Amino acid sequence: MSAVFDNTARNVAAGDPSPLAIGPPGRAIVFDAHGAVPLSRFLDEVRGVAAGLPTAAYVLNLCEDRYRFLVAFCAAAMRGQTTLLPASRAEATVAQVRGQYPDSYCIVEMDATKDPGADYHVLPHELPRRTGDIPLIDADALVAIGFTSGSTGQPTATPKRWRAFRAGTCQNLAALTGLLGTGDAGFTTPVLATVPSQHMYGMEMSVLLPLLGPVAVHGSRPFFPADIALAAHDAATPPLLVTSPVHLRALLHSGVAMPPLAGIVCSTAPLPPELAAEAEQRFHCHVRELFGSTETCVIARRRTAVESAWTPLPGVCLTPQPDGTRVSAAHLEHPVVLADVVELQADGRFLLRGRHADLLEIAGKRASLGDLTRVLLGVPGVEDGVIVQLEAEKGGVRRIAAVVVAPGMDEPSLMQLLRGRCDPVFLPRRIRFVARLPRNATGKIPRQSLLDIFSA
Repeated sequence: MSAVFDNTARNVAAGDPSPLAIGPPGRAIVFDAHGAVPLSRFLDEVRGVAAGLPTAAYVLNLCEDRYRFLVAFCAAAMRGQTTLLPASRAEATVAQVRGQYPDSYCIVEMDATKDPGADYHVLPHELPRRTGDIPLIDADALVAIGFTSGSTGQPTATPKRWRAFRAGTCQNLAALTGLLGTGDAGFTTPVLATVPSQHMYGMEMSVLLPLLGPVAVHGSRPFFPADIALAAHDAATPPLLVTSPVHLRALLHSGVAMPPLAGIVCSTAPLPPELAAEAEQRFHCHVRELFGSTETCVIARRRTAVESAWTPLPGVCLTPQPDGTRVSAAHLEHPVVLADVVELQADGRFLLRGRHADLLEIAGKRASLGDLTRVLLGVPGVEDGVIVQLEAEKGGVRRIAAVVVAPGMDEPSLMQLLRGRCDPVFLPRRIRFVARLPRNATGKIPRQSLLDIFSA
């Protein structure tokens, strides 16, 4: 990596105010079918938008266009405002967050809402520009608050300071070694992301990387396989695809022709080794899986097609304990306890053994909801599915249940196929067939959405 990007680590260690974005003025920060946006123009538009923002402590950045999200995020940080990152942009979710942070407003794109109201700031099609110095952000500035997805319960808020974002980006650059260019002579690696900027994984890989690393991100968020392939053609050199297991599976099954890729990065849910191997064979590049959470950001990596163990990122220390795993790292203000159960190896790597809340013990036998879900997904005819443990019934019994997408299959035939793959004590006692699972934009399924299916 070039010296200009390597200075990121030095500024973090010193704790000094540091630039919102780094690199040569002419280096690309965003690109699309119309070309690339240089860093100089981006900063002009950040200053222009910042000058017109309302006065408030918090802002919900609801922009879907990645470039406008970048501009709005940086403009808010420049004004000392904290960006709230809800788990989804659904009206009910936004209203809930607004209720928790009343001194807030929403930033949206033009035509994103027909009647934005007084508490919405609409970005115009032509963003205003203003020249000036590169905006500096204090290391302790609270620039964002992330919210967990609710896949294991109610969403919780996690504050993110600029110091932590910069330190975490240094780690992520190390995690992507071999997939990114050097940053020398203004060269940037194109990144194409299918995950939303509001999700912490999307924030790390599609917002912070182009701001603080030798990366230019595509301005769109392609969802369908054909759109992913079309956006990849906009890159001047093979792009790095940042995606989730759900999107990667859809891309593979679509059979759409893809241009060459520099690599694939996957996160937000466990990536089956078979899927990783199939992707490597089809797209002729490495698939690197990242492990992290909203609370910790990315903390480990592995090449899932050939590795079962995870390699912690530099400075990350894991300590198993009864309720999960204690995580310590330079980018964390204090240690964080994750519900994930790990097994440390002698070489410093670790194996994931499931989540503490997902571990089951019935009749002296043990399993995890994650392992049972993988068994379900391996049944021929099952297109998608998940195993869940329901809330306690009378007597304290918590039944195992399944929500399944399997056109043409009924419960007796599914149970017959599961009996040959699963210990009888862990067979689901209740099954619901649905047209599709209630996944969010990153492929996760809020637990409450599954419980609602069984209570309907």
